[in-house]
Amino acid sequence: MRNNTITFILLGLTDDPQLQVLIFIFLLLTYMLSVTGNLTIITLTFTDSHLKTPMYFFLQNFSFLESSFTSACVPRYLYNIAADDKVITYNACVIQVFFTDLFLVTEFFLLAAMSYDRYVAICRPLHYVTIMSKRVCSSLIICCWTAGLCIIIPPLSLGLKLEFCNSNILDHFGCDAFPLMKIACSDTWLMEQTVIICAILTLNMTLTCVVLSYTYILRTIFRFPSVQQRKKAFSTCSSHIIVVSITYGTCIFIYMNPTAKEEVTNNKVVSLLITSISPTLNPFIYTLRNNQVKKAFKDSIKRIALFSAK
Repeated sequence: MRNNTITFILLGLTDDPQLQVLIFIFLLLTYMLSVTGNLTIITLTFTDSHLKTPMYFFLQNFSFLESSFTSACVPRYLYNIAADDKVITYNACVIQVFFTDLFLVTEFFLLAAMSYDRYVAICRPLHYVTIMSKRVCSSLIICCWTAGLCIIIPPLSLGLKLEFCNSNILDHFGCDAFPLMKIACSDTWLMEQTVIICAILTLNMTLTCVVLSYTYILRTIFRFPSVQQRKKAFSTCSSHIIVVSITYGTCIFIYMNPTAKEEVTNNKVVSLLITSISPTLNPFIYTLRNNQVKKAFKDSIKRIALFSAK
């Protein structure tokens, strides 16, 4: 058959109707919280004059990526459960793989750029405004998106050549590289190696940047004479460190695992955490641990309340 005439059947996480209801409620709540939280951060960084620094410019772009990433896969799964329709066309599957991978890979490069921003802010504070100018920040964002696109093109181009003739049943709640390779009847060795190499390159390059940045940051912080200065410096980095740990930990489990193709059942549960839990937690991690964002949020609520009163 021609690939563009194929339809895939997504098995999801379970066939149990009661569990499906619970999963639907859980995913709907986390998705709404994720989108609301990330859109709130985007709105605050656009409207509040105190949040016009490079740090919040990167956070704004990170929130956009988070909400886009979860929107690329979760609504489709919610529809599958609600309508009891597990069918997805080949073209829709390819589009989903393209956008979820692009947003996820770009997110890793953005996390690396954010760690560099923290390095400059703490290790070279007198030159921060000069180094992290608007032009530099915009260039870093463009580089993140370009790097993400360059990373996903090789495996995606190989994936478009896969033939499916024996089975169209995907043991997953969405389209992903390893479940697709598992049911392909053509040779997938080259694509498997390409996916793993691209994943290793992405994780190693970005993680190296993050580790180097925080090595210099910690070395600088420990040289501060007062405890108050150290606490303030740590507080500006703590949110980013938590988000980095969650994001890298889950993705390393999936893509650096040599048996990832065979362990699809375990990996799809971890994938669910990436697509639902992480984007939900991240806005709260950044807002609850950041006094400036909390103040901007309270000021916005006050303005809305005053406007409503009028």
